[in-house]
Amino acid sequence: MRRLVLAAAMLGTMSVAQAADMPDLPVLRGGFTDGLSKTSRNWDGFYAGGHFGYTTDSSDFGQSVVGLTNYIFRDSVLQQPTSTWSLLSKNTAQSTNFGGFVGRNWQWYDAVLGLEGTYTYFNNLKTASTGSNALDIINPPGDTVPPGAYNHWNVTLTGAATARVKDMVTLRGRMGWDGGDFMPYIFGGAAIGRMDVSRTVSSNVTLRTDTTTTDLFGNTVIVPGTTNPVPAQSQTQGQHKTNAFVAGWTAGIGLEYCLWGGLFARVEYEYVQFSPVMNTSVSLNNAHVGLGYKF
Repeated sequence: MRRLVLAAAMLGTMSVAQAADMPDLPVLRGGFTDGLSKTSRNWDGFYAGGHFGYTTDSSDFGQSVVGLTNYIFRDSVLQQPTSTWSLLSKNTAQSTNFGGFVGRNWQWYDAVLGLEGTYTYFNNLKTASTGSNALDIINPPGDTVPPGAYNHWNVTLTGAATARVKDMVTLRGRMGWDGGDFMPYIFGGAAIGRMDVSRTVSSNVTLRTDTTTTDLFGNTVIVPGTTNPVPAQSQTQGQHKTNAFVAGWTAGIGLEYCLWGGLFARVEYEYVQFSPVMNTSVSLNNAHVGLGYKF
């Protein structure tokens, strides 16, 4: 029995000595676990860069000349009927763009929040529309006529409008996700555009009063009157604004990719909607490719 206990003790001593001589394997100190962890990129800090791209401008001129026609026909029976005319139409234009951006990121684990300002210049981004309409307006509301009489107001309108977006600045908040060397993000904020906007309209109005009579046989006969011009409402009005600052909002999505150190590339889509100026509504669809550096 004592021999068996002595042999077991000697065997245990030899095993401990062999374990002490074994090499330091990574698996014994968690080396494989470190190799499986995600490499995180530090997006926190200030950054700046430039961008260029392509823009599609969509301008709605449907109500552009309403303000002018309301002025021409003010305090008359023609103001209400003509205010509903859609004399002009929507139009689109395309152009290249370029500019710059500067911003600040704050990172919490995988979440990246930021505030960014941008400037974009547009190369001859101009839309225009022309149109005309003519209508015989009979006894409009508010018109005073004798019984059996019909006032025929023959109104012809010819108009034109243009809108050119020169450049814009935006201030937008960003929310991104740290994917290592890349960061997808969404953004939204305020925009201010600088535009040249113009509109003109010409009106030509005549008035003819027809009457009705009854002959000896009881038949009703319409007797056409004389057509006379109405100079007070036959005129041309125009309005032009140069370098008008127009407020709006912007939203979009983008992706940044770290090329080397603090150098990164980005691609993004941006939608901009401006407030109407002189009854003309302008919206932009921008595609940008950019290069920046995070300090």
